[in-house]
Amino acid sequence: MSAAPVNRPALIVADRWQDYQLIDCGDGMKQERWGPYMLVRPDPQVIWPRRGAEGPSAAWENWDGYYHRSEQGGGKWEFRRALPDHWNIRYGGLTFKIHPTSFKHTGLFPEQAVNWDWCGAKIKSARAAGQAVSVLNLFGYTGAASVAAAAAGASVCHVDAAEGMVKWCRENAALSGLGEAPVRYIADDCLKFVRREIKRGRRYDAIIMDPPTYGRGSTGEMWRLEDHLWDLLTECRALLTEQPLFFLINAYTARLSPTVVANLLAELLHGRGGTITAGEVGLPVQSDGKVLPCGIYGRWEA
Repeated sequence: MSAAPVNRPALIVADRWQDYQLIDCGDGMKQERWGPYMLVRPDPQVIWPRRGAEGPSAAWENWDGYYHRSEQGGGKWEFRRALPDHWNIRYGGLTFKIHPTSFKHTGLFPEQAVNWDWCGAKIKSARAAGQAVSVLNLFGYTGAASVAAAAAGASVCHVDAAEGMVKWCRENAALSGLGEAPVRYIADDCLKFVRREIKRGRRYDAIIMDPPTYGRGSTGEMWRLEDHLWDLLTECRALLTEQPLFFLINAYTARLSPTVVANLLAELLHGRGGTITAGEVGLPVQSDGKVLPCGIYGRWEA
């Protein structure tokens, strides 16, 4: 069978949100609405000036939480009023817990909604044709993709090295009415887990992964994207069923381009046929119609 055709890199935009909105961005910062609360956070992609700002350090007036970068690294939140420790937002039939963390994140990457929709549609189509679908989500973070896949009718294995993230995924599933859904919650080093799954003879119809640039496993193993990604991908190939449904790679590192991810998938799944699409994921900016690029993706689909 010939190699899968590769579509040119494409930008896909998460523009179906109701409870989230990217209001404005400029001068290294972005202003976002997360449900009833307005947060301002730094973003390294925002290197253009803010339109109408009084200067590079001018802050938006309408905010509830503002994350200040520290010159020594990291930073801290400033809150104008007492915000709850966490609150919920919805996307379609899914509900997610939002919590401003000490490292500026909120527990959710809203741009990934385009991938939740895509995975969900693929799973629902297969289920409608009578196929049971099993999904493996590696580096699963707080589990939005796992919850979306479970909501679409898949059985899911969610893996992350951080126990706190796995617990957060379980909370998101319960919030979305999926507390009893067939989801396995695993706190483990992803590569070691995949190798054990191969030995156990498990197989998956679809794989999702969001590998970090750097990381540590559950017992301190060091992960470096450029050193370990291909090893992980080849191990994952052995976990695929005879007729897999899809393989999705997300990345937030400047060291990978969409074309590189497409090339990895083309090499990995050579002879499987199917189609490969790669590109950027982004969020629409309400104030001026720009799109903020938020990462890259590569998709193989049967």
